[in-house]
Amino acid sequence: MTMRLRRRTAVAALAATLLLATPVATAQALSGPAPAPATPASATLELPRPTGPYTVGAEVLHLTDHDRTDPWVPEAGDRELMVSLYFPARHGRPGVTAPYMSTGEARLVLAGVGLEDTVQPTALSTLGTHARTGARTAPGHFPLVLLSPGFGNPRATVTSLAEDLASRGYVVASVDHAYESVGTELPDGRLLTCVACEKMESAPSDEAREELGRLVSTGRAADLSFVLDRLTGHRPAWKNSRMIDPCRVAVAGHSIGGSAAASAMLADPRFDAGINMDGTFQERVPASGLGERPFMMLGTMGLHSPGGGDESWDEGWQRLDGWKRWLGVEGSGHSSFTDVPVLEDRMGVTLDPTVTLSTDRQVRITRDYVGAFLDEHLSGRHQLLLDGPTPGNPEVVFQQP
Repeated sequence: MTMRLRRRTAVAALAATLLLATPVATAQALSGPAPAPATPASATLELPRPTGPYTVGAEVLHLTDHDRTDPWVPEAGDRELMVSLYFPARHGRPGVTAPYMSTGEARLVLAGVGLEDTVQPTALSTLGTHARTGARTAPGHFPLVLLSPGFGNPRATVTSLAEDLASRGYVVASVDHAYESVGTELPDGRLLTCVACEKMESAPSDEAREELGRLVSTGRAADLSFVLDRLTGHRPAWKNSRMIDPCRVAVAGHSIGGSAAASAMLADPRFDAGINMDGTFQERVPASGLGERPFMMLGTMGLHSPGGGDESWDEGWQRLDGWKRWLGVEGSGHSSFTDVPVLEDRMGVTLDPTVTLSTDRQVRITRDYVGAFLDEHLSGRHQLLLDGPTPGNPEVVFQQP
């Protein structure tokens, strides 16, 4: 599948979740059959609750890499990144609930899909989360997980997974890659759009799009290494960096963010493990593999089944030289591993009628298998869930055992 189609799928999925205030006739025109009735305005719209024992704290960092010029907008100067940190926190201090995204970001997302006149930005920006700002860190040292979202998607779309991992005892950094999201707001009020998406759409050939895909993947790898530097280096940018164990670090991502996870491992040996959630490998796994480090491929059936059409997965599987799993999820869709199913459910719309899994199952499978992988490889706790099929998860198929 080409990057153009991948990007359209991701943006369409995000658009379909934002129809809370859209009249039925408009919704029918955009998505076919009329959606289920929207959730009543009086109902609480929130992400699923985290499942771990820890309270979750949250903080946002604005980082600037002064050694790199932004690849998409060189005149903007140095590469800037927004990073949301989620971490295990102490109980007993309520704090303020972290926003899902800013109103400015929500407005840009709506404008990007042509819904700015029919949907209020607060329908998205006020979605309830479970992380608290101003929270005190839990005692101890915890593994670090870096998350990279899909192409065009803001980092907010991996919030549910990030919160859950933090509740289980991980520090999580989700990254907005500048000019690769439809909406990113910087602390000074600047609002960045997806210039990389525009370049991808206007590319003159499939070869040019493939080259841009490689640039996105390798550029994100550099972003992720820089974030790791700023969180664990000699002069860390985060005041609570002491809670991070720099010897236990993983990287994961959705769609092209999953490709970036592999690219980051290729470029930086500090990443101990990685996960690709339904993303074509834009930078091919080399014949030498990933240095015997563990890697998991978690995706849809069909395209990302053996011989299903994405040759990068077949090739990548053969070249992975360490512990590895290739898991397919029956009844899932490309966005099943993000917050999109939750947003669809909460806002009463249906995007892809081929997705047969309930929202709860999509959320649980993603959280449980990503969490099990990290527990196995960063926390040293063997996970029977990863040994093979289990009766409680009949949808999860172990490919190429």
